[in-house]
This record gives sequence, structure tokens and C-alpha cells, in this order.
Amino acid sequence: MRKGAAIACGLALAVLVGCSSERRVDRAAQPAAGLSTSQTGGLLSRMNPLRNISFRGQPSRAVTGPRPSGRLCGVPGLAGEVIPPITSQVAGCGVDAPVRVTHVDGVQLSQAAILDCETAAALHRWVKTGVKPAIRRKGGGVSELRVAAHYVCRPRNHRSGARVSEHGRGRAIDISAIILADGSEMNVLRDWRGSRHSRTLQQIHRAACGTFGTTLGPGSDGMHEDHFHYDTARHRSGPYCR
Repeated sequence: MRKGAAIACGLALAVLVGCSSERRVDRAAQPAAGLSTSQTGGLLSRMNPLRNISFRGQPSRAVTGPRPSGRLCGVPGLAGEVIPPITSQVAGCGVDAPVRVTHVDGVQLSQAAILDCETAAALHRWVKTGVKPAIRRKGGGVSELRVAAHYVCRPRNHRSGARVSEHGRGRAIDISAIILADGSEMNVLRDWRGSRHSRTLQQIHRAACGTFGTTLGPGSDGMHEDHFHYDTARHRSGPYCR
């Protein structure tokens, strides 16, 4: 009887150990807590708020999550966040190391601008050494830049068959107005000529020449009458300023 009881106890113990092992295997096979199958299957690469572009691959959590910074691209006062690389089905479009800029030397952008670091740094230099000195304390000083365009995959001047615009490489930004602290604005279309703001706007635009590779504005080519276009393209003859 004692021998039979011992055998029965041994069998019961073996069953318990087996069940415990199966539970451990099941737990190991489950995805990490808080992550669904869709999340681990590259959902971020398919969720894209911009036309004709997508996030490349499946970047690490450190890249895909917001990374707000007041020293973006290593520039003090350049604020925003690093975002994943951008690709496009259109040849020539995309940004390898984009950032989303929200503030430049304390000046807010009307919409966050997607740029590469070189262009973001050039924008910061222009605001600090061109815009602010020209405006000084007029209207309480500059508080906002109205961004008309930043990253977008399109041909130059929207002309079919033309080369890809620098906008499609994250190397260009368009500014249509400068908002002052008292709520008034210097509007490129309205104030470029015959306005009390004309001289200041023209001074601001001239200050961009050399900081950017290309500076275009009213009177340049008929396509920039209502905004300033700045990009960091390199030209053999040096900065192109109109």
C-alpha cells in the first residue's frame, strides 16, 4: 500500500511540473505587454500623414517616438523633434534625416516644418541675424513666421515634367508673412511694395542671400509674388538671389 501511494504521488508531481512548463512556454510565446500584432507588424510605416511619402522600414522606438528638443540639429534655440526617414515612390523625393521644426530662436512657425538639418539651421541663422535685427521692436518684435510650404513631393513650380523641387528633398521652405507680437503682420503679397513695411520686408529678404543657396521673392520669376522661397541647393556660381 505504501509503495502504491508513493507511485501515485510521483505521477501527480510529474503532471504538475509538466503543466507549469507549458505555462512558461505559452508566456514566452506571447508578445510583450502593451504591443498588439498590428503594432509589431509595421503600422508606423503605413500611417503617413503626407502625400506620396512613407516612413522607411521600422525605426527603433527611440526614433519613432516624439523627441522634442530645444536644441534640434545641435542648434540652441531651434526647437522641434526628430522624425523617421521619409521615402517616396517618386524618384528624387524623400529626406534621409528629417526634423519637424516648431520654433526658431523663440519665433513660432505657423505650422511645423519638415526639413533636413542643414535647411533648419539656415532658417535659424536667417531669423537670428536677418529677421530680428530688421524688425527690432516694431510691433513688439517678431512672434511668428507664416509657413506657406515645407516638405512636399512635387516638381519645380508645379510644372509637369520639371525636376523635383528642393521642397521634395526637405531642403526648402516658403514664408508668406511675418507676424508681430501686437498681432499685426508683414504680408509679402500685400506689403512688398507701397507699404510702411516694404523696406523692412526687402531688408529681411536680402538678408537671406548667402544664408540659403537660393532666395526668391516678388519680382523674381512671377511664381513667388506672394511668398519668399528659401532653399539650400548649391549652385556652381554661388548663391542665387532674386
